[in-house]
Amino acid sequence: MHIQVINFGINVSHKDFLSEATELAPNFASISGLISKHWLGDEENKVYGGVYIWESKEHCEAYKAGEIFSMVMNSENHVNPTSKDFGVLEAPTNITT
Repeated sequence: MHIQVINFGINVSHKDFLSEATELAPNFASISGLISKHWLGDEENKVYGGVYIWESKEHCEAYKAGEIFSMVMNSENHVNPTSKDFGVLEAPTNITT
């Protein structure tokens, strides 16, 4: 398992972002190796993003080389996007899942 966290500011309203995210969600649902994406939003500070749970680092890397990731990172509505990914510490994770 592999985790990716993407954050960015937005230059649109919360309502507009939510509408766009809801429209785009099915595109993420079909990405190979994506176990789940948890959409994040801090309306007060206009910070948004997602936590992606991948089957493997290879699936995460394939996503980062693809069109949807490029769209996320280069959207005119996203301000200063960042992407960080992390390996999962299996032993303690297995205890808490």
